[in-house]
Amino acid sequence: MQPQDFEKIVSPVSVAHFSQYKLTRLLVEHAKKLDFQICTTESLKGVTDGGAIRGREILMGHECVSIDTSSDNFVGVTVSSLVEGEYKQRDFRCKVLVGADGAGSTVRKLMGIDLRGEKDLQKLVSVHFLSRDLGKYILSERPGMLYFIFNTGAIGVLVAHDLEQGEFVLQIPFYPPQQDINDFSPKICEEIIFKLVGRELLDIDVIDVKPWVMHAEVAEKYVCCDSRILVAGDAAHRFPPAGGFGMNTGIQDAHNLAWKLASVLDGTSSSSLLETYEAERRPIALLNTALSVKNFRAAMSVPSALGLDPKIANSVHRAVNVLPSGIQKAALDGIFSIGRMQLSNFFLNESNPLVSPRLEKLKQIFREGKSLQLQFPAEDLGFRYFKGALIPDKIGGMAPLEPPTGRRRDYVPSADPGSRLPHMNMRVLSNSPEEEIVSTLDLVRADKIEFLLIVAPVEASYHLAHVAFKVAKEFKVSARVCVVWPYDAVGGVEASSKAALAPWENFIDVQEVKRSLTNSLSSSWWSICQMSDRGAILVRPDEHIAWRVKSGIAGDPVQEMKRVFSAVLGVK
Repeated sequence: MQPQDFEKIVSPVSVAHFSQYKLTRLLVEHAKKLDFQICTTESLKGVTDGGAIRGREILMGHECVSIDTSSDNFVGVTVSSLVEGEYKQRDFRCKVLVGADGAGSTVRKLMGIDLRGEKDLQKLVSVHFLSRDLGKYILSERPGMLYFIFNTGAIGVLVAHDLEQGEFVLQIPFYPPQQDINDFSPKICEEIIFKLVGRELLDIDVIDVKPWVMHAEVAEKYVCCDSRILVAGDAAHRFPPAGGFGMNTGIQDAHNLAWKLASVLDGTSSSSLLETYEAERRPIALLNTALSVKNFRAAMSVPSALGLDPKIANSVHRAVNVLPSGIQKAALDGIFSIGRMQLSNFFLNESNPLVSPRLEKLKQIFREGKSLQLQFPAEDLGFRYFKGALIPDKIGGMAPLEPPTGRRRDYVPSADPGSRLPHMNMRVLSNSPEEEIVSTLDLVRADKIEFLLIVAPVEASYHLAHVAFKVAKEFKVSARVCVVWPYDAVGGVEASSKAALAPWENFIDVQEVKRSLTNSLSSSWWSICQMSDRGAILVRPDEHIAWRVKSGIAGDPVQEMKRVFSAVLGVK
């Protein structure tokens, strides 16, 4: 990771490397704080039929087994859970069903939604283990996050999740049916780990061993059954893990969908708004799929340079399949063992004229940064929606998304419609003696459906704010106005929009916090947005820009605001 990833310039928070199961625990604890009831199968003993799920209820250990779409009024869902050693089924009715049930999604399969893309890129065995001894060694000798290990004894990718606690996940190439998951018992996994590390470890605890298959696929559709059934997260897309796109793309799906679901269910919007979920999110998944595949292939360029081309290994595996079944495993192990001999010190050294070109190729890959990349700021923060619940710019249209290069590109803040609202620290102007600094992203409410109009303290913009308040009320949706004062303006009570916006009260005055001179980004909010201070930005509840005008509205602001809210909410 680069130093700028931790400087909190383009975002109010920095990047993090965090295990999914730990994140899940945190989310469950946070759900409890939000008054969600976590129901386990044990707490549901004696319950025969659910009827309708109560609000704020999370049923753990339940699996969707069938879906009934015969009624126009509801979706019927049958779920199964294991109670006291016996599977029990319960039936529920719901208005909308979101399948967020992982890469092997039952909801997706029951709805007959196919996945498109590349299947079976690689088969692997994942070994989750603990070793404080290894963590201590790495911290003192070779600290890092990801280790590609190639030696004569074994090959694997070691992911260091927590060096201080000694928590790791090892990924090992897997070639069934010649290899079986039973070939990777905890004891055998320990031996493989010792071979990869180069020594025996004082403490090692293999927690879990699981086989998995790497795919690069996206669901052919995200929405079906008249917008009553949707898929999200890994159920909608599955990528190679390089770059963390699976988790991040899934969170973005939920972020996009949450406000739209809420808006439809409370009657603010028609169900057609849910169709924009697919229109906005599926193109992003396709881009991230292509990028993650490029990143995976870049990672494979290293073993290829060493003479261990994964494509050749897969060809050998296919060739072995034609041999008599009794000798296939021994043949495969023997061939792979011979292949790994290329990694011996006797063979792989600078003085060997046969391999010096390999070593030079390897150095070139690292010199030019063409191996695996871990950070993609332009894609993580700079993804943009081109059609959906937004109003595209009239002038110049929208430039198409650049195809992924597989290389790291820095995020450039943008206020183009469909982009994520840029981050800038702002000082809240109020009578409070306590100084409050917030990000522009924090100005968007997270607890209700509310649109944010960002303007400067100029007369025409105040007039537009009045219009936005009135039109939003007609559309039965909340609106808030943020007035951005320049960093060199007077502060406190003097810089107040109260009189200009009366009688409307849902507004906030903020002042730009001047950036340091060493910062390459502009110190002016409107310069970052590439707009004049006579412009305006309307932000959706998911922090994406629904509409903007760069330098004032030429026509009737009332008609323009009605056009905007109508298009964004899907209401005539």
